[in-house]
Amino acid sequence: MSLAQLAPIEVKEALHVVQPRRLPGYDASPASISLRAVEQSFQVRKGPRLIALSNIDLDIRAGEFLCVVGPSGCGKSSLLSLVAGLAFPSRGEVQVNGRTVTGPGTDRILIFQEHGLFPWLTVGQNVEFGMKMQGVGRRERRERAEQYLQLVHLSKFRDSYIHQLSGGMRQRVAIARALATQPSVLLMDEPFAALDAQTRDMLHDELERIWKQTGCTIVFVTHNVREAVRLGSRVVLITYRPGTIRSQVDVDLPRPRHMDDPRVAKLAGGVLDELREEINKAVAAEYDHV
Repeated sequence: MSLAQLAPIEVKEALHVVQPRRLPGYDASPASISLRAVEQSFQVRKGPRLIALSNIDLDIRAGEFLCVVGPSGCGKSSLLSLVAGLAFPSRGEVQVNGRTVTGPGTDRILIFQEHGLFPWLTVGQNVEFGMKMQGVGRRERRERAEQYLQLVHLSKFRDSYIHQLSGGMRQRVAIARALATQPSVLLMDEPFAALDAQTRDMLHDELERIWKQTGCTIVFVTHNVREAVRLGSRVVLITYRPGTIRSQVDVDLPRPRHMDDPRVAKLAGGVLDELREEINKAVAAEYDHV
């Protein structure tokens, strides 16, 4: 039977079996991540210590696309910082490929909603920056920057400055800069939250394609449950403070997925019901402090 004879949803599933080739020259192998009995707490100005994360036990497979959701203030960003080595757990241990995280490393790159690009550098220079810090030679930097700009469809903007780009284009530059250092783990903290729906949907497709081609492990934090189901191999829901893992949902849906797919909406609905309960707890806690 040809693809033309299939129903639209069957066409998507048939196309799903065709996997893109691994990106040439991407030498890093995906890394596994393990958090064991992790607690993260902070001393606040008044009152007892604030416990952001408590008793987090989580294993992330090498090459997995894990999405993390939860109410504001539940510790999602703190979790990324711990894996990135920008913070250390008050208790417990964080490991990447079986080794305890003791600080930042080029094997783990964190991308924020605010992309952190340098406005005084061109697009190409921004992409080369991380490689320059790694000591990569000028010729290889330029070649690799061109490769990753092509990957995010921005090679024609190599000599442009950041203020000349749209928000979606800036995020693509940030992704290219991160990938150019060839990390094993890509950590993303609500990178598409400020974008319009059309740009966000386009970047969903781009990120999924890049994930398949690089094979790197991605941990993606979002407030949007449907976005999490659209992108993730698994969705982890963190409770309101102190943040613990309430549930984990395997997303066993064919790729490519779409935000308006009824199957995505149905699975997201179940996670959203649990998330609403946690949001209500957060709202109640705020009223208690008024």
